[in-house]
Amino acid sequence: MKDESRLVTLFGQRVKELRNNIGISQEQLGSLSGLHRTYIGQIERAEKNISLKNIEKIALSLDIDVKDLFDFKNLK
Repeated sequence: MKDESRLVTLFGQRVKELRNNIGISQEQLGSLSGLHRTYIGQIERAEKNISLKNIEKIALSLDIDVKDLFDFKNLK
């Protein structure tokens, strides 16, 4: 896997992990962040290379720091 696609994959896994940890659906995260639920799904499936603005929206919606979205320690 190329480094770029690995980063997108890990980021998507991390968003899904954090979303599941607080018990909300993709639709709920989309609503909280102002992003469409299908876009959230595309991020989690590594189909989208997300912008910095949208990374911030997701972090704020999850009530975490942006840096925490990049904590891939426990991901494979």
